[in-house]
Amino acid sequence: MTLLYIVAVLIGSVIGSFLNVCIYRIPRDLSIVLPSSRCPSCNKAIKPFDNIPLISFLILNGRCRYCKARISLRYPLVEALNAFFYGAVLWRYGLGWHIPPLFAFCSALLVITFIDFDFQIIPDVITIPGIFIGLIASSFILPDPFARHSLLGFRDAAIGLISGGGLFYLIAMISRGGMGGGDVKMMAMVGAFTGWKSILLTTFAASLLGSAVGIFLMIFKGKGRKTKIPFGPFLATGAIITLFYGEELLALYLHR
Repeated sequence: MTLLYIVAVLIGSVIGSFLNVCIYRIPRDLSIVLPSSRCPSCNKAIKPFDNIPLISFLILNGRCRYCKARISLRYPLVEALNAFFYGAVLWRYGLGWHIPPLFAFCSALLVITFIDFDFQIIPDVITIPGIFIGLIASSFILPDPFARHSLLGFRDAAIGLISGGGLFYLIAMISRGGMGGGDVKMMAMVGAFTGWKSILLTTFAASLLGSAVGIFLMIFKGKGRKTKIPFGPFLATGAIITLFYGEELLALYLHR
């Protein structure tokens, strides 16, 4: 198992490097394939030996080899987070065919978080394919986050898709722009991957975290009540909490 964890973490860090490309290029409508990775300051192509996840950042002391511009800490952060999530998925759910779609789900949430934080958008190119992948995978191989040794199944996934998308569509209509279409499709994706029960926990956790951050910003940063805060990162955090601790939180609630 130790070797498997090492492999999962290494794969996670390599994919995390690619996620940085997605985070930068997708909202700018750029190809995620061509051209190869370049320094955003001097536009020099980054050599393969300077693109080793985490390690290259340390070797280069966080600066471009050519122009010496600072490399954002976000790059190693995304790589490290994705590596951690991959190791955590293996620890939580064990080895099996469910691992690749759960890896993809965590990576999608990570990309959504940083894109929404920067641009206040959640791209359809991530959520719409994610809805179909989640629905298909849940029908055959994905476990239920609230009962890890049981298959989630098509029925729960379909109800999750409809309830997640439907609830947030209703919120978007009532709030008149306070909630975007990206959030609606994102929650449909979350429901497809994790079922209808996860919608309740994810929404509760996201609302709690969002409220705490909003209060903090008003008190310490002088932000007003009408300041727009992207909700995608909080929904992604809520979905991660549900994925890893849904079973324990449900048991805690039922036996409170």
